[in-house]
Amino acid sequence: MTLYVKIMPNDMSHPATQGPLAVALLYDGLCTFEFGIVAEVFGLYRPEMGPGWYRFLSAAIEPGPLRAHGGFTIMPDEGPEAIDQADIIVVPGWKGADAPVPEALCARLRAAHGRGARLVSICSGAFVLAATGLLDGGTVSTHWRYAEALQRRFPAVTVDAASLYREHDGVFTSAGSAAGIDLLIEIVRRDFGAEAANSVARRLVVPAHRSGGQAQFLERPVPARPTGEVAPLLDRMRETLGRDWTTEAMAKACRMSLRTFLRRFQEATGMSPGDWLISERVEAAKSLLSSGDLAIDSVAAAVGFGSAHALRHHFRRKVGLTPTEYRSRFMKVERGVGDVRPVSV
Repeated sequence: MTLYVKIMPNDMSHPATQGPLAVALLYDGLCTFEFGIVAEVFGLYRPEMGPGWYRFLSAAIEPGPLRAHGGFTIMPDEGPEAIDQADIIVVPGWKGADAPVPEALCARLRAAHGRGARLVSICSGAFVLAATGLLDGGTVSTHWRYAEALQRRFPAVTVDAASLYREHDGVFTSAGSAAGIDLLIEIVRRDFGAEAANSVARRLVVPAHRSGGQAQFLERPVPARPTGEVAPLLDRMRETLGRDWTTEAMAKACRMSLRTFLRRFQEATGMSPGDWLISERVEAAKSLLSSGDLAIDSVAAAVGFGSAHALRHHFRRKVGLTPTEYRSRFMKVERGVGDVRPVSV
């Protein structure tokens, strides 16, 4: 039994919404999750944002009905002509690494880019944007599983298999599905500011602060919650990050020789004590920076870095931003967003 789902251009039916028009492309074999996050960010009516918020449409790039992952069929309302009016065009995944991209679609996307529209892809959607030629000479991101195939098929682009998202001349590409959320929230931040981006992220119950340069996968699996002699020490260190925790002091707290402690700590966390402590201090600093106006020196002292210089060094290395840049982007504002307006970027 086939379930038919009609995609409604919901935001266009709200006359109070007068902001940028975001268009998501529909195709046979649609990646359902990827389309869903585009509709959630750009297509959900948000009265708290005021009249300047996004309008949203879906556009079928081929005749319907179109199938989607999950066992249902989509009956689109708009055709590819919606692309010609869009301010933001999102390709939510693609049919496959070897699936051809219609030249008519590429021409339409090139024309849209030429008049100033932003092009965005999620996951395998990078194959569509790369086919336009607009990414030639640039660096793109896609899911690490597709990186080799994308590089092989489009040798004129440089594929970054690690970053969550990248931008090249107004063309945005992102890694796996969740990275698409990060990219869309970043676009909201650019259009309407950090307050609006945080509001959208809170509603999605996701962090609003994953920068594009953050790695999309770890070299080793995340270890299980440590147990044994090391676990109580980790809890104690998290509660006293401002303390001068030397490796010798950690070993003494666990009543181990230094050599035994280093081995046990690596086994329990997958990291050296120094790397683990720096990571915890950076995470604590992120929380302080986004939730208040504590001076950078005070934040550094509170999390145990000792100086603003040390905080900036480790923060930039881990996050890809300075503490000040991070604060300006991701400061939490608990009051209502109100009537948001586009910001200059």
